[in-house]
Amino acid sequence: MRLDPFRRPPWWKAYSFVLVTAVLFFGSWFGQLYFTAVEVAGEQQLHGARAGWQDLWPAFWSATFENWQSEFLQLCWQAAGLALFYHWGSSQSREGDDRIEARLDALLARVPEPSETAVEFRDTTLTVDQLGRLRRPPWQSD
Repeated sequence: MRLDPFRRPPWWKAYSFVLVTAVLFFGSWFGQLYFTAVEVAGEQQLHGARAGWQDLWPAFWSATFENWQSEFLQLCWQAAGLALFYHWGSSQSREGDDRIEARLDALLARVPEPSETAVEFRDTTLTVDQLGRLRRPPWQSD
């Protein structure tokens, strides 16, 4: 099976870094909500009161903003995650040699051989190879 080098990757592969980061973020945030609820319920139970949402939200938002002040985990993930996805050849990273070669091969397959093609240029017939030499800067040699 030959892959088309000009085809766009599926959306989940094109945005894999964003998706993994979103899953980690929301997973940790819901975990924080759960454990804050357990903590608030335990404190209210110690005092003989019933825990409610009005007790949970201040503790949850306080912990959330405290965590957001510390960006250590975020920065570590960005550095390590981008390095990992770059190593794997994710679509966010630079193109790998294999993909570049596949694109070049596909482009070269569309171009006819130089001996078969001639270009009319001011009453002079030039081959593609000769025309290419005319376009080269003077400091480049054959």
